[in-house]
Amino acid sequence: MKIAVAKGDGIGPEIMDAVLGIFNAAGVPLEYEFVDMGKWVFDKGYSNGMTPEAQQAIETLGILFKGPMETPKGKGVKSVNVTARKTWNTYANKRVFQTLHGVDTVFSKAGIPIDVTVVRENIEDTYGGIEHMLTHDVALSRRFITRPGSEQVIRYAFEMAKKKGARRITCGHKANIMKITDGLFLEVFYKVAEEYPDLKADDVIVDDLCMKLVTRPDSFDVVVLTNLQGDIVSDLCAGLVGGLGFAPSANIGDHICIFEAVHGTAPDIAGKNIANPTALLLSGIAMLRHLGFMESAAHIENALLFTLESGIHTGDFGDKSIPSVNTTEFANAIIANIGKLPAHGAKPVLPNMPMTPTHFKLEKNPMLESAEMAGEQIVGVDIFIESNEQPTDLANKLLQHTGVLFKLVTISNRGTQVWPKGSVFTNLVNQYRCRFESEDDSPLTQIDVLELYKRVMSEYKVCSLELLNMWEGKKAYSLAQGQ
Repeated sequence: MKIAVAKGDGIGPEIMDAVLGIFNAAGVPLEYEFVDMGKWVFDKGYSNGMTPEAQQAIETLGILFKGPMETPKGKGVKSVNVTARKTWNTYANKRVFQTLHGVDTVFSKAGIPIDVTVVRENIEDTYGGIEHMLTHDVALSRRFITRPGSEQVIRYAFEMAKKKGARRITCGHKANIMKITDGLFLEVFYKVAEEYPDLKADDVIVDDLCMKLVTRPDSFDVVVLTNLQGDIVSDLCAGLVGGLGFAPSANIGDHICIFEAVHGTAPDIAGKNIANPTALLLSGIAMLRHLGFMESAAHIENALLFTLESGIHTGDFGDKSIPSVNTTEFANAIIANIGKLPAHGAKPVLPNMPMTPTHFKLEKNPMLESAEMAGEQIVGVDIFIESNEQPTDLANKLLQHTGVLFKLVTISNRGTQVWPKGSVFTNLVNQYRCRFESEDDSPLTQIDVLELYKRVMSEYKVCSLELLNMWEGKKAYSLAQGQ
């Protein structure tokens, strides 16, 4: 089987060479097509950080194994790591965090074992990177949570938990505050949970989740979260088991999957042959299991665990009374230990089940769409305007533009209501959300909204607007704080 390999930037080539050397010594039946991605590709003028040949190879082969990559700072380009995940719709980011004997942490010293799998939604949320300056003082980032996108990652998490034999699956969220976006994610979680009655499904507010993870991490099994929250929580979990140097990452999609180390490029030690290749090796082991090379994966992981138990370590971890080894020596130690079993946590050697490579040739972009809900109505509009006036003065002017169809319901600033009720102690910025609703609760049209927009813009700069929709009699928009 052939896979695409991108060595990456900084320490990437060193640790990738070490890992592929271990694969070759273990007789892993893979061929590698090396592709051009990373900072130096940006520097050549490719704005997405990869050459067209690299993109074609990855889309043909379906598997990318990549080292850490740097995105140039201050050049207006997007992260190549995020671009790759989003371009190929690798919607589920799976990271497994386990106690590793030989990697001391406060929990290992206390005898508390950790085995937590974090599944992070990988495409949506604020990682859409859709941002605008609405005024010279106010920036906006759009946060997209979709029903089909949420179902993709949540269903993957449940299927993975079922195959793993998990005892519990937990949804981390902030639906107590973000009732529409996180509320949708949580709603989909419990809808999918109905299909898996044998799994205990529950939810935890994300800040409480973080507190519980650093006090009782052994109480969690599988945790699924939205993109930004999942990014933060997965790095938190890495700290529980020794740091990002021990954090594997798998990005799973329907057609393309990416396996990578999530730590940085460490340019300060690049070229010194002292980097720790463990995270990339663990990611590679996850890739082997994904491809069905179960026997090779077990032999290599057991050799790694035996090596760590033996006290062999690179300079970033381990017993400081034992001299550290360099990257090459660490890899050679693992190779020498292939066939040996660790005293703790030995992985069972299962028969290989190699998957048949399937080369997808899509004719058009897949469209994700759930069944349309009945009774859609436009019942109003939020108009975001630039103004440095006091709320009452602003309201008095806007009331002259409502016409016969609209009524001005509320004005908020940074999400807090300031009219018709509010407090003089609420600090203001020069951008207001002004909510207009239907005068008699009758449905409105986009033309009605446009006419209101034209009247308001005759006096104010309109930064943006959002329709207030209802489906099946339920409001599909949030209230302001204090409304």
